[in-house]
Amino acid sequence: MLTKLKKKVQQLLSSEAKIAHRIGLTPNIVTIIGFMLSISAALAYAFTSAQEPIWLIVAVILLMASGFSDTIDGILARTYNQASPFGGFLDSLLDRYADAFVLAGITISGASTIISPQFTLIASLAAIASSFMVSYSRARAEAAGIRMESIGVAERPERIIILAAASLAAFVWLPALVIGVTAIAILATITVLQRTYHVYTALNKTKPT
Repeated sequence: MLTKLKKKVQQLLSSEAKIAHRIGLTPNIVTIIGFMLSISAALAYAFTSAQEPIWLIVAVILLMASGFSDTIDGILARTYNQASPFGGFLDSLLDRYADAFVLAGITISGASTIISPQFTLIASLAAIASSFMVSYSRARAEAAGIRMESIGVAERPERIIILAAASLAAFVWLPALVIGVTAIAILATITVLQRTYHVYTALNKTKPT
């Protein structure tokens, strides 16, 4: 859903991309920086507890900085003709690892003990699996020649925003963090179903009559 908005944001960040290019940053380097920021966010989530909720603010800052990097690397690649098949592969690969690490950090955080460690584990595993399937469904569809961008209610930008919002709410009420993870699991599953229907419809249209 936010993919169209993301394109407008990318246009606004052209000056930041120019600065990154001037200091010698390549798209792949920015991708790796974004991944390291995600790992740091995961650690901040892991340190979160009812006694130390300040880690949630740290986690949100790092998470949004990671999302910023994820936008800048694409702008660099397109603006300075540095796009490559490997760069796209690396970006997608590290995004999946980042998603898994962040959700794992939440799973072992103090937030899990507020509701139920078992429920948090199930919600996190469901969120990881469904998030991966969102990406996988796009890859399989595009391999079949079906455009998949902006299809679904919870692509990666939406999931990051949901998690950031839940984290800020959790600063006041810690269970909100687990509720946010549960929402991601549900919405990502809905996205997979939407993409499945989109592929089914597109393939039926291309069948010879």
